[in-house]
Amino acid sequence: MRFIFATLVFLSLFSPAAFAAENPAPLPEAGVIEAYLNGITTLRAHFIQTDNGGRQVGGTFLLKRPGRMRFDYAPPVADFIVADGIFVYYYDGQMKQQSNMLISKSLANFFLRPNLQLSGDIGVSGIRRAEGFLQVTLVQSGDPSAGSLTLLFDEHPLQLKKWRIVDAQGLTTEVALSDAETGITLDSKLFHYYDPTRKNSQYN
Repeated sequence: MRFIFATLVFLSLFSPAAFAAENPAPLPEAGVIEAYLNGITTLRAHFIQTDNGGRQVGGTFLLKRPGRMRFDYAPPVADFIVADGIFVYYYDGQMKQQSNMLISKSLANFFLRPNLQLSGDIGVSGIRRAEGFLQVTLVQSGDPSAGSLTLLFDEHPLQLKKWRIVDAQGLTTEVALSDAETGITLDSKLFHYYDPTRKNSQYN
């Protein structure tokens, strides 16, 4: 399922620009949002992913910063994505094939880096309130036309609820989180790649 790769755009490498508001109430500074994101060390949540054509898949998202994450898709989808601190692995359950790349060379590098900064190679192109959320849009500083990532937050308290990716072709993918838990203990074994076709677990 090729559209599943869009989830990783959320974790991509993205210059500060103007802030826009649809509400007269003061908008939070980018630094507040940056501090919130850096404060997430572990997270577990259910997710629903909707592609540009309206197709939906769900599953469980795990995060253990820095360097580790996992997307497990609910049956009948047998795909999963896992980052182990060095590599990001994608398992295609239909083809029963695995592909991987270094996190530093992948779209996962943004959110998995030890010190997440909304400046430098990524930047904020806009902050606004819309659809009942605080929306923060990020672009690549070196290539703003390559697409955008919008993070959607509840404000009271600040909590990441969704992310929305618009790629260079204008196609949109949205991932919505629910039942999120942070500051929890997650076993490091959850972030190893294993081959589901083998009788005994084979870890990377």
